[in-house]
Amino acid sequence: MISFVTILIILACVVLAFFVLIQNPKGGGLAGSFGSLGNQVMGVKQSTDVMEKGTWGSMAIIAALCLVSVTFYTTPKEVKELQKQKSGAPAQQQAPAQAPAGGGGK
Repeated sequence: MISFVTILIILACVVLAFFVLIQNPKGGGLAGSFGSLGNQVMGVKQSTDVMEKGTWGSMAIIAALCLVSVTFYTTPKEVKELQKQKSGAPAQQQAPAQAPAGGGGK
């Protein structure tokens, strides 16, 4: 499931990059490239509103997917324990490594 959510996050990032790159930082954006004829015929006047809403929307989707992805995250240690439980073998506890006695300082 985590891989599916990761793919969705990547796709949302691509969409966000598209919306950001298509905008002109000086306010012209897509509307400025069509000229006055585009404003009268195709209604490009509203394209900046659509792009701004698309930018904020895709950003919100990325944030929500990142929060959702945390619920599916498991550490490798947990995965090994789950696999052992499924196979019926008891999970073994490993003792922590101990430092050698005698301290070897000079």
